[in-house]
Amino acid sequence: MSDFLSLPDLAVRPLGGSVIAASDESFEAKEKLINPWAPAFSPETFGPKGQEYDGWETARRRPDEHGELGHDWAIVRLGLPGVIRGVVIDTAWFKGNYPPHASVEACAADGFPSPADLAQAEWVEIVPKSPLKGDEAHHFDVSVERRFTHVRLNMFPDGGIARLRVHGEVVPDPALLNGLTVDLAALENGARVTSCSNMFYSSPDNMLFPGWARNQAEGWETARRRDEGNDWAVIKLAAPGVIRLAEFDTINLKFNSPAAVALSGIDARSADLDDPAAWAELLPRTQIQPDGRHRLRLEEAAEVTHVRVDIYPDGGLARLRLFGDVTPAGEESLTARYEELT
Repeated sequence: MSDFLSLPDLAVRPLGGSVIAASDESFEAKEKLINPWAPAFSPETFGPKGQEYDGWETARRRPDEHGELGHDWAIVRLGLPGVIRGVVIDTAWFKGNYPPHASVEACAADGFPSPADLAQAEWVEIVPKSPLKGDEAHHFDVSVERRFTHVRLNMFPDGGIARLRVHGEVVPDPALLNGLTVDLAALENGARVTSCSNMFYSSPDNMLFPGWARNQAEGWETARRRDEGNDWAVIKLAAPGVIRLAEFDTINLKFNSPAAVALSGIDARSADLDDPAAWAELLPRTQIQPDGRHRLRLEEAAEVTHVRVDIYPDGGLARLRLFGDVTPAGEESLTARYEELT
């Protein structure tokens, strides 16, 4: 398994990704490329355009009057701009109608550009033209150390691709965070889970997604513990900051929410994450209830870079919000990383 798969999918629809343009979508809609679920297939489900597929499928290309065949493409606006570490091009269920080759380009565009604006952008090849097989997920490492906002998937010459996954590290615009009270644990602001005790049912990164969890699968849920311990997750904050308010959301977790939660923090610039004594209590063990939101003011105002959320003894959280202020040191680190990658 590719190492980059542990990183968030910057293009997936629940994180705000959008397929904003495509050369053709005669058989199947371009928007299916970034659906969050695994591609499905039901045989002999024929519509007016033929067999239905859970993916993007274009018409069969024919040479033009100049004998040129051309190729199809789709442009995806990343929901979370960042550094791309790997791409997955999945041709699941496309067996006789997949493209034999594909490539991926990326660009960085300020503001809210239209497809016409992006035609003038500087596109960088991040995945060269590569052979594909039918009904298979193809993993491609990316080594371009730049912040991107859009990708363009090219397939040669035509056919069907079920999913495009764009895994990477979120790099937020510091202008949207500096000087404001923000969610320091939000994935869209650059936070992410670095370790956890258990992710049997779902990933702890789900806690950091925007919006509401529509069901318990869209949060973090652990297996049932059969020992005396408790489950936990460590989150690297978007930037060094001071947390003022914590929100523990157990919406949809009616019979599998934790009985209690606690929060501790550490400044990893001067302390060892692996030293239990270096972690300071931010919120003592506090009872919570199923299927609800719990908003709690924090009395400790220490500057931290990481937090550890403990749930007792097990269960899950739909969302975790940690509202606070980016410190001057945090603003400096955000700005330096942004300028380095743009």
